[in-house]
Amino acid sequence: MPSIELEYPKQPYSKVKRYDSRASYALETIHEIINTSPILHVSFNIPDSPFPMVLPMIGQMGSFERPSADTGDVLELYLHGYVSSRLMNLARKQPSQQEEGEKGLPITVAASHVDGLVLSLTPNSHSYNYRSAVLFGRAELVDDPEEKLYAMRLITDSVVRGRYENTRNPPTPAETQSTAILRLRPAAGSAKVRSGGPSDDRADTADGALLERVWTGVVPLRCEAGDPLPGPYNRVAEVPGYLEEWRRGFNEEMGRRRGGV
Repeated sequence: MPSIELEYPKQPYSKVKRYDSRASYALETIHEIINTSPILHVSFNIPDSPFPMVLPMIGQMGSFERPSADTGDVLELYLHGYVSSRLMNLARKQPSQQEEGEKGLPITVAASHVDGLVLSLTPNSHSYNYRSAVLFGRAELVDDPEEKLYAMRLITDSVVRGRYENTRNPPTPAETQSTAILRLRPAAGSAKVRSGGPSDDRADTADGALLERVWTGVVPLRCEAGDPLPGPYNRVAEVPGYLEEWRRGFNEEMGRRRGGV
């Protein structure tokens, strides 16, 4: 963890304008939201298309050069996809003569968590308790075999901690060749977080009859890891310790987040 809190630079395209008091540009906040999101939405432009493309993808932030770096450090985002997908092909076709700092395919990555439903006195005052983050940057394909394996392990362990080591690994040459890893070096990013209870206009909170009639408060939401269900050809009698440990830890963390809404 750095001795000072690092932040992304505020750019015109990344600066939060509405409810800017909820904004954060801290690397740790943004990276934590990205890394705990099971699905990332990746947007990019397609030549000759009137519409931008958005893909749901799996990804994780890390540092190949500094594997022990935590979420408060400068990190790259690794995205996993099929080698001949449209996104990977576009990244592959990017000109190699671009200036330093301008190399790669421009993409935007978004992640969101909903922690609670905020029920207020009026429809317009309803909200969510949420954590959202957006990263902006240029992405390039990972060609180095060691970095590619690092990213595949990083992404696999982001699904269930310790899973990579407890599978048939490393991937076969055919598996490696069919998988592409895209590395995003963020140029800017921002997060937006809301927590707490409802907030209504003073005129409504002064209306005693309205307060007596309309229930207000927060309905917490959480994702929960259930009991593992064995697959049709599973021959391992008991749930492995690493999996059960991860499941308990995941649910405890979700419970803590639920208590903070």
